[in-house]
Amino acid sequence: MNKIKLIINNDLKKNEKERFFIKKELQCILNLYAKMVSNGSWKDYSFSTGVKEVSFDVYQRASEKPVLRITKNLRPNYFNEKYFIKDKDGKIIKKSENLNLLIDRTSWNKLRLIK
Repeated sequence: MNKIKLIINNDLKKNEKERFFIKKELQCILNLYAKMVSNGSWKDYSFSTGVKEVSFDVYQRASEKPVLRITKNLRPNYFNEKYFIKDKDGKIIKKSENLNLLIDRTSWNKLRLIK
């Protein structure tokens, strides 16, 4: 005989939806990427996914490791750690609870991509 389980208030489906950037977040990031490519600052990008975070990785050249990461934290400890920007060493440069504010308040021209 088969074993039947009764699951009440299952939040598993809700968490599965938010394992990547939503459309508005992705649109905001890709608008920034298009602007920086037209400036000649950024050359390539990729996405990295994990259990705790999803990131948009920016490359100066395709053969190197990413120089910047725009990251969405899936399990934040504090309210202002939902989104953050990391450098190539993994050091957090800026963090915010709103992706639009994070991108708007960051002066991208002052961030230098170091070889």
